[in-house]
Amino acid sequence: MKEIKAFIKPKKVQIVVKSLRDAGFESVTLSKGEGTGAHKDSGASPSLDFHFTDSPIVKLELVCQNEETDKAIQLICGKAQTPEPGDGIIYVSEIDDAYRIKTGDSLKQ
Repeated sequence: MKEIKAFIKPKKVQIVVKSLRDAGFESVTLSKGEGTGAHKDSGASPSLDFHFTDSPIVKLELVCQNEETDKAIQLICGKAQTPEPGDGIIYVSEIDDAYRIKTGDSLKQ
């Protein structure tokens, strides 16, 4: 199994999540955040919480089977792209196993 973490622009979240759900990726976790990166958004304003960040970001997380990874990545890239620089980044990590809390059953196939 793979864990996909995608850091995308907030204005792209709805279309990315809808596309993932339509493709069968139903379990997605979203977190609001702020960050720094190579691209400095000219319209970014200083954070009220952190005085060193320059752009709002949404972290999208999902876990999928190995054979579904490329499909999920292509969907995210295709729907999260904008004409401007700084669209975000995707990280992929290996997951050894996952368990349902209620039953203790493994999700590994």
